[in-house]
Amino acid sequence: MQAILLSREDVAQRAEQLYESRIRQEVEIEENVGKMVIIDIETGDYKVDKNSLRAADYLSEKHPNARLFGIKIGYNVGAAFGGGVMERVVK
Repeated sequence: MQAILLSREDVAQRAEQLYESRIRQEVEIEENVGKMVIIDIETGDYKVDKNSLRAADYLSEKHPNARLFGIKIGYNVGAAFGGGVMERVVK
């Protein structure tokens, strides 16, 4: 199987489309707020965990060449550095 090269923007866009179309309604519950959802953009598989590396490892074992993208559940960004602000997203 030949890999198709995607830019970071393309990977992010695909992940966000998957998240909005079907994953959000499954994972955005109060007990998951603040956890990471890691999404395999090619299969649509995902894993929720407090530890994003553990979730990524789980998906990588299942799909060794997975293209993964992480979204922090209930927030506008995955992490904030250098004084950035992580805001809760309320819908």
